[in-house]
Amino acid sequence: MEEVLISDSCIDEVSSNHKFLLEFSKDKIIYGVNTGFGPMAQYIIPTKDLEQLQYNLIRSHASGTGNWISSIHARSTVYARLISMCQAFSGIHPDTILALANFLNNKITPCIPEHGGVGASGDLVQLAHLALNLIGEGTVLHDRKEIEASKVFRDLSLTPLKMHLREGLSLINGTSAMTGIGLTNIIYAKKLLHWSLILCGFMNEITSAYDDHHAVELNGAKKHDSQNQIANYLRKILSDSKCTKERYEDLSKNGSQNGVLKNKLQEFYSIRCTPQILGPILKTILEAENTLINELNSANDNPIVDHKNKNVFHGGNFHGDYVSLEMDKLKIAITKLCMLVERQINFLLNEKINGKLPPFVNLGTIGLNFGMQGMQFTATSTTAENQMLSNPMYVHSISTNNDNQDIVSMGTNSALISSRVIMNTFEVLSVGLLSATQAVDALGIQKNLASVTSTVYKDIRKNHEKIVEDKSMAKSLKSMVGQLKELSYNDIFNW
Repeated sequence: MEEVLISDSCIDEVSSNHKFLLEFSKDKIIYGVNTGFGPMAQYIIPTKDLEQLQYNLIRSHASGTGNWISSIHARSTVYARLISMCQAFSGIHPDTILALANFLNNKITPCIPEHGGVGASGDLVQLAHLALNLIGEGTVLHDRKEIEASKVFRDLSLTPLKMHLREGLSLINGTSAMTGIGLTNIIYAKKLLHWSLILCGFMNEITSAYDDHHAVELNGAKKHDSQNQIANYLRKILSDSKCTKERYEDLSKNGSQNGVLKNKLQEFYSIRCTPQILGPILKTILEAENTLINELNSANDNPIVDHKNKNVFHGGNFHGDYVSLEMDKLKIAITKLCMLVERQINFLLNEKINGKLPPFVNLGTIGLNFGMQGMQFTATSTTAENQMLSNPMYVHSISTNNDNQDIVSMGTNSALISSRVIMNTFEVLSVGLLSATQAVDALGIQKNLASVTSTVYKDIRKNHEKIVEDKSMAKSLKSMVGQLKELSYNDIFNW
């Protein structure tokens, strides 16, 4: 990861914002600066206790449960909080953004639990665990080991963050956990769509499909940009394939026999309708990306300290509905992608519907060996789990905090469940691509593949030999998931 640098101009703006709040709050009541929090905001806090108030907030709210979120999600959370605070609307001391940058640059990963946030007064619980680490308490990950934050600070000669005025509230009162997780989800969702398109390319070649379902003219008749983009990607993938057919020439040559066409007139929907199915998925990913980038670059805590207009505004920018709704939409879209892949697997493995491959693409002895049969169960089961997980969190508000937070977003839950759907789909796609390469071997069409699918076929076969004799594929599937998450062919796709 490249070093995170904070510009002098950013430091100056944050410092000016902090100094304004320091002066402005001397003779005024400002929420979270000299009052209690939430339903206890009616209580005025004595000046001598203001710093302790911020420490108390962090420690009391660092009460999450469950597994730690992944390292990439935790580091994305740190980055998202840093970017939000650099907008200079939070009233924080510049030390706070420098502390966040130090975590990233020294590869210190906060230990943030999955469970606790309701995503309305921000990701209070998850971000409290980040804040706890910044003040040198709790545990962090460093050099891939879970270790006391205080020890890492000593080893790296770092100074724990000191509370000045409202650092505690500003750190925990925002949408940065759901935003960091959500942006990571979008990166992986793009990879899934990428691999799904390549699998669709294989499906067209394995079935010797007609080329008109991704034609410019057909898709151009429907006025959805994303559908036309998907069709364009398919044309690029299959541009030099020797396996697909041009419909007009094929029908002209073969015609019919006794009134029955020799070749199947139209492919199954899981092959023919991919531009119409993947188009909305691409649109959903891109819209979610735009929304989350806006959220990332927003001031999303409360109150908003506006040093330029010399005022403080109380409100609800911490509310995570934008992210929650987009993550729900994203997980629904990715589940549909997963369902498409599962149907393509079923097509390849069922000789009764594909009409050209051995049962379960079995390259061994039929009956004695089982081919891809065992892996299909995994794909089916995992797809079913995704369907269940696709129920929305956005509408599952539960009032909390003495009904102060009477309608909440559940945005972090939505982002985490979306992440699980995405990771599940990598598993299903692994089965799909292994099935496709097995089908290529069964048909012996390696030399007729398009350049793109040929490259992917060879990359997969470097690490995963074709299945003839039965063996456990658990390790191979795990390796394949890692391969799909890391590899990409960016010359094809321009998201």
